[in-house]
Amino acid sequence: MTPAGGNVYDKYGTSNPVARRLMAGFMRDLDDLVERSGASEAHEVGCGEGELAIRLARRGMRVRGTDAFPQVLEEARSRARAAGVEIEFEAVPVEDLEPARHAAELVLCCEVLEHLPDPDRALEVLAGLAKPWLIASVPREPLWRVLNLARLSYVSALGNTPGHLNHWSRRDFVRFLGSRFEVVEMRSPTPWTMILCRAHT
Repeated sequence: MTPAGGNVYDKYGTSNPVARRLMAGFMRDLDDLVERSGASEAHEVGCGEGELAIRLARRGMRVRGTDAFPQVLEEARSRARAAGVEIEFEAVPVEDLEPARHAAELVLCCEVLEHLPDPDRALEVLAGLAKPWLIASVPREPLWRVLNLARLSYVSALGNTPGHLNHWSRRDFVRFLGSRFEVVEMRSPTPWTMILCRAHT
């Protein structure tokens, strides 16, 4: 999810061999944490073009996806149809999600929180939706910006990807999520931090 209603860089569809290896690591860790949750249904918050929601649906999970940008959901619906999976997509900003309508056994929120002007409010919402599991991931700082600079990207912004408003190291992200959740397991697929959490009861 980005303010422009789509990814700045298509990390899922890239042909770059290095980027593909990095994404393979991300997906392996995601699959492991989903398996550990034992969930049979999921809600991907900030689903963008729907790639992760489709991945979960292919596992046989019942999946829904929400995103703030209606135009990006058209692409998500198209990709889900092409993949032969049924996913309910709805245009709703994170801040407007409601537990009565949008709660799920597993909530997935990957590459979203760094874009939001009020991540604390978003985390409060996610805590109300997760019944009880949350998997969240963000770019790992400062490594993310260092790698951008190494490939001469966003040099004038010191390596900060456009639209990234918030920045967390692994320790900071654990502390951030721990304010609302029990942190169960952390993974560090380069260059991200990914955490499985359980909502406090």
